[in-house]
Amino acid sequence: MAAKSKARVIIARLMSTAGTGYFYTTTRLRTADRIVMRKYDPKVKQHVLFRETKK
Repeated sequence: MAAKSKARVIIARLMSTAGTGYFYTTTRLRTADRIVMRKYDPKVKQHVLFRETKK
């Protein structure tokens, strides 16, 4: 079985910028900057920006 990469161990919480409180969790590279992604927020039924926040 393959060992997990030590570079991808940080778990990020992506919080919706629409203010609904909806979030996604994901992993990211340890050396990368904060993540900003455009994803679907089911509470407002549209795609919005999700920004990485502290857990």
